[in-house]
Amino acid sequence: MNNIEHYIESIPEQRRARFMLIHKRILKLYPDAIVDMSYRMPTYRHGEGWIALANQKNYISLYTCAESHIETYKNRHPQQKTGKGCINFRARDEIVYDDLDDVIRHAIESSGHSILTPVE
Repeated sequence: MNNIEHYIESIPEQRRARFMLIHKRILKLYPDAIVDMSYRMPTYRHGEGWIALANQKNYISLYTCAESHIETYKNRHPQQKTGKGCINFRARDEIVYDDLDDVIRHAIESSGHSILTPVE
């Protein structure tokens, strides 16, 4: 079992399905993305862009490291808990997947956001 599989298996079952929906969505949009562990979370790299997905204590976080990547999603869904460059999905939160796809594309395809180096 590789590090990504081990990470996913360690997610509590009630949250794992939602994590997998986002994981599969990223890979559907970018099937040739390189997936590795960086800062102890699965990170998806395509060209110069990247996005990361993490299981936290109370939610699943999608990290982009730039507020501009999540701005449209945040404006369309003001009730959604966000950080500076991340979106935090709690169990009760609805995920609007078409809008989430826009966040993923923006983060992956935007040039000039910091390169995240692999760290175990």
